[in-house]
Amino acid sequence: MATNQADLDSLSDEQFRAHVRGWIEANYPADIRNPPSRLHFKDNKPWYMKLAQQGWLAPNWPKEFGGMGISASKQLIFLEEKERYGCARLNDMGMTMIGPLLIKFGRPEQQQYFLPKILAGEHIWCQGYSEPNAGSDLASLRTEAVLDGDHWVVNGQKIWTSLAMDANWIFLLVRTDKQAKKQDGISFLLVPMDTPGITVRPITNIDMADEFCETFFDNVRVPKDNLVGQINKGWTMAKALLGFERIGSGSPRQSAYALKRLKLLAERMAVWEDDQFQDRYTRLRLDLEDHKDLYETFVEKVRRGESIGPDVSMLKINQTELFQRITETMLEVAGEYGGGLGPMEGNRDLNPAGLFLQSRPSSIYAGSNEIQRNILAKNVLELPG
Repeated sequence: MATNQADLDSLSDEQFRAHVRGWIEANYPADIRNPPSRLHFKDNKPWYMKLAQQGWLAPNWPKEFGGMGISASKQLIFLEEKERYGCARLNDMGMTMIGPLLIKFGRPEQQQYFLPKILAGEHIWCQGYSEPNAGSDLASLRTEAVLDGDHWVVNGQKIWTSLAMDANWIFLLVRTDKQAKKQDGISFLLVPMDTPGITVRPITNIDMADEFCETFFDNVRVPKDNLVGQINKGWTMAKALLGFERIGSGSPRQSAYALKRLKLLAERMAVWEDDQFQDRYTRLRLDLEDHKDLYETFVEKVRRGESIGPDVSMLKINQTELFQRITETMLEVAGEYGGGLGPMEGNRDLNPAGLFLQSRPSSIYAGSNEIQRNILAKNVLELPG
């Protein structure tokens, strides 16, 4: 079925899903399907540019800014189809974070300059939020920006800046008022990564990948006009980015993918017919079905245009801890094959140790599960602090 960009949102959800699925299967590079770790921009650039040429790079942006302009429910379908096919995650901070923020809070000249460069692959962004002593408690950040004439002078350190070595821009939360309440003294800055005084140091993960970096700022001078929104109102803007993303962090994709690999591994290791294994596998499968139902509950709220409350934290907790239980089982079943990094011989989709290591930080990133439980206790169960 021939479908142009203007027709997409008029399709039924089923028609849209079929259209997206067919295009992905016809255009996605086979050599980077289901990558065992996060890819660098040089590796996923062909896929980035295919999406850009199709006009599908930013499904959540309005059409007038170059996005797909599709409904929230179709955005979820688009995400689900990419996950189903094993598409690699892009260097997506420009599309999912800074782009929507500029559309909502940026000045017209900021929108006109930055948004087209994201869509063209000219600007690749990274996120400067977390610090060594301000991760889940992000409002305690200490990287500061002091106004000096027409420039902000930035000093401090950020950590876990994913793929900072690939980025040519970073968006920063910085403290601009030390006297204000910690959430009230934070501003939002856009900084070119080639500015003198910025140092990026990759961090080698436990699986020997280099996705994360620590980033240092030593008297970095940033033009005054690179402030987004109002001074000392950066915390409000940072929170505004989290709405749709919170649904994504609870997607059952990781657990569903791992459970399929557990079945393949059990067959290869000749334990699939074992009663004890079947009992354990069935419990995991039922946990996944329960999580899918919970996920759909929140997806339906998005489809109806309803706001998402703090109870969405349940999604992140359920998904990440289920992912960890499945991969722990994989490691046990794999036996001696679980002791090495990389896929098992004869099947590149079987990488027990790799999946296990991927699952370990999932309960920490995007707000640790301890913080998510505190949110539920305070805002849902209304327990005393």
